[in-house]
Amino acid sequence: MECEMPLVNSNREEMKEIFESVKTIAILGLSPDESKASNMVARYLKNAGYKIVPVYPKEEKILGEKVYRSLEDIPFEIDMVNIFRKPSAFDAIADACIRRGDVKVFWGQLGLVNNAAAQKAKEAGMKVVQNYCSKIEHQALIA
Repeated sequence: MECEMPLVNSNREEMKEIFESVKTIAILGLSPDESKASNMVARYLKNAGYKIVPVYPKEEKILGEKVYRSLEDIPFEIDMVNIFRKPSAFDAIADACIRRGDVKVFWGQLGLVNNAAAQKAKEAGMKVVQNYCSKIEHQALIA
């Protein structure tokens, strides 16, 4: 899959700081299918000690965690959104993060870039990562 070049992005040192500071990660598009990348990444992050919050249109629980239908439905603070959705959904996700006011990191997984949404998130004070896998980066920088 072809993706645009990320014009807004964090460097490796900033990514390390992200992993050291965040505690709660909403996983947008977390599939219940254990063979899917979103499930493997979420399982890894949970095992690494992060609180994961599944956001998915179906299911009641994924990886033993309550599933929420949207970011707006989550009744507690979220430090980071880890996005496994099409880049066309990023604008609405950035807007939801801005409305919440508590999201500190806007992370688009490997192959996922939307520079307009990333710029919007950055201007709202969020750190932005695009086109990087959070599992791979955590393994390289922290584990």
